[in-house]
Amino acid sequence: MAARMKNMTDGRPAALILTFALPLMIGNVFQQLYTVVDTMVVGKGLGVSALAALGAADWMNWLMLGIIQGITQGFGILMAQEFGAGKYDDLRKTVGCSAALSLISSIVLLGGGQAVARPVLELLQTPPEIIDNSLLYLRIMYLGIPIVMSYNLLASVLRSLGDGQTPLHAMIVAAITNIVLDLIFVLVLGFGISGAAIATLIAQLISSLYCLHHIRRIEILKLRSSDYSLSGYLPSKLLMLGFPMAFQNAIISVGGMIVQFVVNGFGVIFIAGFTATNKLYGVLEVAATSYGYSMVTYSGQNLGAGRVDRIRQGMRAAVLIALATSAVIAAVMLLGGKAILSCFISGSPEEFDKTMQVAYYYLAIMSICLPVLYILHVTRSAIQGMGNTVLPMVSGIAEFIMRAVTAILLPLFVGETGIFYAEIMAWAGADIILISSYFVVTRKIERRMRRPAD
Repeated sequence: MAARMKNMTDGRPAALILTFALPLMIGNVFQQLYTVVDTMVVGKGLGVSALAALGAADWMNWLMLGIIQGITQGFGILMAQEFGAGKYDDLRKTVGCSAALSLISSIVLLGGGQAVARPVLELLQTPPEIIDNSLLYLRIMYLGIPIVMSYNLLASVLRSLGDGQTPLHAMIVAAITNIVLDLIFVLVLGFGISGAAIATLIAQLISSLYCLHHIRRIEILKLRSSDYSLSGYLPSKLLMLGFPMAFQNAIISVGGMIVQFVVNGFGVIFIAGFTATNKLYGVLEVAATSYGYSMVTYSGQNLGAGRVDRIRQGMRAAVLIALATSAVIAAVMLLGGKAILSCFISGSPEEFDKTMQVAYYYLAIMSICLPVLYILHVTRSAIQGMGNTVLPMVSGIAEFIMRAVTAILLPLFVGETGIFYAEIMAWAGADIILISSYFVVTRKIERRMRRPAD
């Protein structure tokens, strides 16, 4: 297991960031298979209405997932810093305390999610013909919140130690499981949309157990019962890192719900086309999130080692890598997007053509603007890795405002296609905050590190 851990405080930044990100990228591709296969099986096997129902539940599902990822990624920041500094006793306490806080959080989120699922769907004016299926999907997914929380925490622990390979292997196994179960539950056994949800949760459980098995073999993570304590300053320190990131993701998801509210008013065909492209959103940003995870670990470890100069070097390298990657992905989507989208869409020839028109127009706009999204992920993650989760939270608020205002106002002037620009404006609003914040944070840290020597 030691061979899988990576110390990122020494060596060429570009090579370290790339080699750490590549396994995560492959793992994220397999993770996206959860979403893509669900969409393909539901869209092709159950029809346009079922696809629209899946889309109507999307942002509520992402709201919960975003909160979970924010909490666990925040905990991982402190783990990376302690690993980079060689403080293994503190690292064990942080991992144990994070596990206890994650358990409590998952119980709260499970109860809250079940309570608000139907009221929120009704508030978003989900069409009557699809609301029951949307609600069924959400109820099942929310029951699996403890499973999702466990995987994200365990993966965060591994990434903080520079291990991107184990989460990759976990995702490969889970993705294969999910594909097989999707086909069996939905197409063979006829479980409908609930089968897609159950398949996803079983796959997540397998990935969690796989990560746990490997963590138990890491010598520096042999925890004692006292490491799970919630006493002292540590819980509040972890929550101060995790809660701003959770709030950031939550507010972004609320903005997405506002977008969904507007989309729901355009009819089932438009919802289905919008959903088909939204299901590719994760594919579009799969490399961006991987570079983001890499930058959180890279910045955290180098901050722990007192190497702000290396953080700057890594940031320059990561931006160049991210821009090049986004250009390649955009080209692939523009050239082959219709062929990919056709895997999700079914119905009569007229329904197919109308749904495809909506889906490809939206996909083309997002693809052209991908560099804006990739800069967002790299910059936000670098700032978070340096221990500042408040300024990224502010960028999330800017993202929310831009997304909501664009979604509500632009369609009034240019028609329903105006909704497609809500994401682009949200990315741009966040970038404005994040780029300036990065320079503020690095200069502040440099001044703090110089002070004892003055």
